[in-house]
Amino acid sequence: MIQKIKTAVSTKINAIGLPILALLWVGFFWGTTWIASKEGVRYIPGIQMAAIRQFLAGALYIIYLLFTKSPWPKGKQWKTIVILAILNFTLSNGLSTAGVKYISSGLGAIIAAIFPIWVVIISYFRGERIAKLAVTGVFICFSGVCIIFYEYLADFLKPDFQLGIILSVLATITWAFGTLYTKKKAASYNPYFSLGFQMFISSILLFAYNGATGISVSLNEIPMSTWIAIAYLVVVGSLITFTIFIYSLQHLPPELSSLYAYMNPVVAVLLGSIIFGESLSISIAIGGMVTLFGLYLVNKSLRQSRKKTNILIK
Repeated sequence: MIQKIKTAVSTKINAIGLPILALLWVGFFWGTTWIASKEGVRYIPGIQMAAIRQFLAGALYIIYLLFTKSPWPKGKQWKTIVILAILNFTLSNGLSTAGVKYISSGLGAIIAAIFPIWVVIISYFRGERIAKLAVTGVFICFSGVCIIFYEYLADFLKPDFQLGIILSVLATITWAFGTLYTKKKAASYNPYFSLGFQMFISSILLFAYNGATGISVSLNEIPMSTWIAIAYLVVVGSLITFTIFIYSLQHLPPELSSLYAYMNPVVAVLLGSIIFGESLSISIAIGGMVTLFGLYLVNKSLRQSRKKTNILIK
């Protein structure tokens, strides 16, 4: 009986394709991390939760590197690691985690997904030629976001909601700068190799901020539900899913491997509605679809302009 089940599962995987299953895993479970973040920040500041998550995940990555005797970064590579640690983890992850305390997890995921718009805008101000397809995608994205925010017009009068939106948007901008910096270094540097170091360095900076501002909650006062959320973010979000994501990048063309970015907001919006009772109206659904279609056009344009460069679109 067990052998028959194993054979059936193996046949199903072969039919679907392991890389496709990996893509579906990434699309779903990275979407669930917004739910875990929302649960975690109910009882502690978002910056503190991001610091604990990055510290634990970074330490585990570094321990793995030591165990496998992998070569450590050298010389100028440390400069790149520190810059990416600040842009991608200290600022982007820290700000987005802090922001989701004041807005819904679904809205946070949708805002996070629009970062390619900033890549296009920043590239334009750097004097780069922007394709018409990218410009079209940006305008479609903006239209979708306007439709979504129509649902939240009354909330804009609330200071906490305004703060959540500002923090979340700033997070997307810093991630866009991190993406462009990764592009600049891609020819001579592997950004994935330094992931653990980026996380660990960012945790030190985030802990320093917590200490300087005195906004941290004592570790023994953090409830078990928050520790479970952090453990989920570390193990499922940072370790397992990122490893599977790298696998999907290696075995799928960019047109497929980037599809996870469109799955994450859908998962976050649906689960946020089910678990937290967050708003899920017609305007949010339509606006979300319009925004994701615009993002598809932007990402397609970016892929066409960088066929020889591997940029992480997240």
